Amino acid sequence: MADRYTCPILEPFATDPSQVVDFPICDDAASRTIAGDLVRDMDPSVIIAIERCSVTREGTYLNMRGLDITAQTARLDYLFHGHPNTVGIGDGGNEIGMGNLAEVIPQVSSLPPIPSETGTTHLVISSVSNWGGYGVVAALSNLVGKNLLPDLEEEDELIQMMVDMGAVDGVVGKAVYSVDGMDLAQHGEALLALHELVAGL
Repeated sequence: MADRYTCPILEPFATDPSQVVDFPICDDAASRTIAGDLVRDMDPSVIIAIERCSVTREGTYLNMRGLDITAQTARLDYLFHGHPNTVGIGDGGNEIGMGNLAEVIPQVSSLPPIPSETGTTHLVISSVSNWGGYGVVAALSNLVGKNLLPDLEEEDELIQMMVDMGAVDGVVGKAVYSVDGMDLAQHGEALLALHELVAGL
C-alpha cells in the first residue's frame, strides 16, 4: 500500500505488482472510506507501516525536516484506525506509530515539536527505519527457523536501483546511494550484525 509517488518504485520489486495498491491522495472523508473498504476486502491479519509519514494534531503531514507535505501524502493513517494488530516502524517521530509517544517526542530537541498523532498496537523504534524493518524480519526468522533477511549485496543493489528510479535520501535530500546520510557500507553494518544474530539462534 503506497501512493502515486512511491508505487512506481515499489512495483518492480513486488512478487506480484498488481498487489501494490495505489492509495489515492484525497481528503479525510474519502480516505476514511477507501481505507475502510480496503481493510474489509483484504482482511489483513496485521497492518505494518515503515517510515510512513503520519498526520499531526494540526491535520498536516510533516517530513522529518518539518516541511509540510500534506498535498503530496496519501492519508494511510485510516488503515490503522481500529485494527487490532498494527505495527509502526520509524526513526523520526513523524511516522505512523509514533503517536504512541506523542507526549514524549516534543521533549527531545532533535525530534519534531509537532509529532505524529497516529498510534499502533506495537511500535518499533530504531535509529534508522530500515534497521527497524530488518529487526522485525530477524525476529520473524527466529520464529520460523529460517533466515529471511536479504543479503548485503542484494540490499545494496535494491537501494541503488531505487535511487536510479528517483528515490532520494531523506536526510540529505538528494538522489545518492546512501540511507539517512550513511553510505552503503555504514548502512549495511546493522544488516550484517543481524545476520550474525540470526545465525547464532
